[in-house]
Amino acid sequence: MGLFERYLTVWVGLGILAGVGLGLWVPGAFQAIAALEYAQVNLVVAVFIWVMIYPMMIQIDWAAVKDVGKKPQGLALTLVVNWLIKPFTMAALAVLFFQYVFAPWVDPQSASEYIAGMILLGVAPCTAMVFVWSQLVKGDANYTLVQVSVNDLIMVVAFAPIAAFLLGVTNVTVPWQTLVLSTVLYVVLPLAAGMATRHALQRRSSHAVADVVARIKPWSITGLIATVVLLFGFQAGTIVAKPLVIAMIAVPLIAQSYGIFFISWWGARWLKLPHNVAGPACLIGTSNFFELAVAVAISLFGLNSGAALATVVGVLVEVPVMLSLVALVNAWNPQKSTLNP
Repeated sequence: MGLFERYLTVWVGLGILAGVGLGLWVPGAFQAIAALEYAQVNLVVAVFIWVMIYPMMIQIDWAAVKDVGKKPQGLALTLVVNWLIKPFTMAALAVLFFQYVFAPWVDPQSASEYIAGMILLGVAPCTAMVFVWSQLVKGDANYTLVQVSVNDLIMVVAFAPIAAFLLGVTNVTVPWQTLVLSTVLYVVLPLAAGMATRHALQRRSSHAVADVVARIKPWSITGLIATVVLLFGFQAGTIVAKPLVIAMIAVPLIAQSYGIFFISWWGARWLKLPHNVAGPACLIGTSNFFELAVAVAISLFGLNSGAALATVVGVLVEVPVMLSLVALVNAWNPQKSTLNP
């Protein structure tokens, strides 16, 4: 492992501190960057995510993608967790904490909005960051691509009905521009660029792909840290102004993340999945498509609503939590053929 990967938790921690500090020091700069968006997708963040996942896309071997159908258990686990378990456990935890545990400290209107925001996070499985987590646990890049692609297809038809059912409303408006643009930016375009690059490198020599990936791999970590700095910089004022509310929202979100991870892990053990499939399968359902969740929360409840705040807290807790889960997966004997502690 390189220097960046070995001390990734340290760099991310420093990125969080830098983001909050810079967001308080030069808020105007972050406001200007935040304004650079289209269909509620921030274009600067999109560039950094591109930097993160492009090296991984080069590693995808399309000749091996067709073999995914021979081992469908990993894909089945991902889909069951993402669409039959995760949305409902998130709703249950949100209600438990904000209608009962935290009820003495939160007014009912705010509590209902926080619950709504957490539900939207639970119904939006991750797209872009999955490739980062997959690489960090030495996941099968080809299999991860199929898992993400199938998730995106299901999200197009399942997001609105499940969100509407759990929110108890029928007028959930999915910002299709955000959903389509995010999928194109974070999956389709970098995948196409990676395919073209891999094809050109393979024509040059048999080891050119490995050589180029080794040289540009540190940029993935750089893109991740830059994204962290921006996200925490955007929300620096909120973090300082409402620390107690943010802490309360974070509790069920963190409980959900670890709960879903361990449900997936036991499923992976039961199915005897190989580590390079089981690792990403356990992490995909744990992370969230925060751009979509934030966009829907704003469109339904407003920019300054509790629902929007809850989705933003989801962004804030995701990276530290996911890094801890990556460490768990890697600690569970990654050299063995199955995922065992």
